[in-house]
Amino acid sequence: MKQFIVKAYDGEGKLPNRMEVRPRHFENMERMKKHVVCAGGMLDEEGKMIGSLLVMEFETREQLEEYLANEPYVVEHVWERIEVERMNVVILDNKIIKDRI
Repeated sequence: MKQFIVKAYDGEGKLPNRMEVRPRHFENMERMKKHVVCAGGMLDEEGKMIGSLLVMEFETREQLEEYLANEPYVVEHVWERIEVERMNVVILDNKIIKDRI
């Protein structure tokens, strides 16, 4: 499995839209949870949500792209800019995954 960091930035003034779409986002996360290593909202200095950070695990980049194409925050135009990087998760749940070192 390949791990990916997904940094997704909300569009300007999208916080009300984010909060409206959030229940559908969480329903989707429930369906996708086997692929989620960790996830959460990114915050500005005042503590307001400005985007999302996810570490996800898929067999291929294409599977990640399929997830993103159907993600409610994408479909409903909350996330304006998405950055994806590969990651090698070596510590998870306080355990070192030695075969990934």
